[in-house]
Amino acid sequence: QVQLAESGGGSVQAGGSLRLSCAASGVTFSSYCMGWFRQAPGKEREGVATIDSDGSTSYADSVEGRFTISEDNAKNTLYLQMSSLKPEDTAMYYCAADPSFCPVTPQGLRSSWYDYWGQGTQVTVSS
Repeated sequence: QVQLAESGGGSVQAGGSLRLSCAASGVTFSSYCMGWFRQAPGKEREGVATIDSDGSTSYADSVEGRFTISEDNAKNTLYLQMSSLKPEDTAMYYCAADPSFCPVTPQGLRSSWYDYWGQGTQVTVSS
């Protein structure tokens, strides 16, 4: 049974940093495509970053160069390091998993690809 639990969200001023964590159980990173998504009020859920079973990563243009996705296999934990945060990064952030390879962008950044989801963690960036 796959379970994903996000943590690490909070409130931060613009320009600040946060690191989100996603504790994954029932998931083997070497066999799964993992991703981070976000959803702001009144907006659709959008893909932020993905990491494939071979460690290759992809990012949405809006976060490229500011966010970094990574995995710790020993801890079975997915991370999203966020730097130079902007007010427009304010959203609920979700981790997602799919027992397959990550398709090339943009499909890999579409929520429909993923079978499993966490409950989310809120990130609020003030100006």
